[in-house]
Amino acid sequence: MQPLLNIAVRAARRAGDIIVRAIPRLESVEIHTKGRNDYVSEVDRAAEADIIETVRRLHPDHAFLGEESGASGNNDVVWIIDPLDGTTNFLHGFPTFAVSIGVQIRGRMEHAVVFDPMRQELFTASRGDGAQLDGRRIRVSKQATLEGSLVATGFPFRQDSPWVDEYLAMLRTVMMKVAGLRRPGAAALDLAYVAAGRVDGFWEMGLKPWDTAAGSLLITEAGGRIGTLTGGDYKLTGNVIAGTPKIYAALVAELAPHVPPGLE
Repeated sequence: MQPLLNIAVRAARRAGDIIVRAIPRLESVEIHTKGRNDYVSEVDRAAEADIIETVRRLHPDHAFLGEESGASGNNDVVWIIDPLDGTTNFLHGFPTFAVSIGVQIRGRMEHAVVFDPMRQELFTASRGDGAQLDGRRIRVSKQATLEGSLVATGFPFRQDSPWVDEYLAMLRTVMMKVAGLRRPGAAALDLAYVAAGRVDGFWEMGLKPWDTAAGSLLITEAGGRIGTLTGGDYKLTGNVIAGTPKIYAALVAELAPHVPPGLE
């Protein structure tokens, strides 16, 4: 295992332990509101701080981009961290959430970890080395058509989301084409599940780098594709489609007509 990936794995497991230990005391967890339906807890912050400290002990000069602490440092190596993707699920005791850590070097994603602490599943990838689940190679599914496919998505949940009508049009279009739609509530896990072939495709709007940094590399290393709603290059933020090569193309064809100018 690559040295930086090994550090990311260690940091993700430590953060997962912090999250799991907090579950029995969910009723007393301190919660703050970042916006309507957008929450951060003391557990998110503790997990992120522990990840950063774990990395800094070995690489004090590296930079960080964390969901809770923002950007810090100035280095070619940037650790992009979502310490608890799926906070709303976690706060309700709904067992679908994950730790996501991506390592970007000179602007390119090089290493990725998505860790599900409830299932103790570890998704990892390094550029050129493929993607793995608990040390076993994973690939995207062989699904070639929307008919019969299982597709994941994420609903616009913020009150100020400007694209609710467009999203509902997309939802209706895809719903009529696929075997099933799922909205688990943790984008990092959705992307990991695409990489592992558990779902055939995924789309969501308004994501941030920490939501997708690790998952984007998992998908490409597992043989999948990831891009914007109109099929453009994905820059780790905004609106995203991912899937097997053919499902990706099919989703772009179905969703692009509903994308207003400038929304890509």
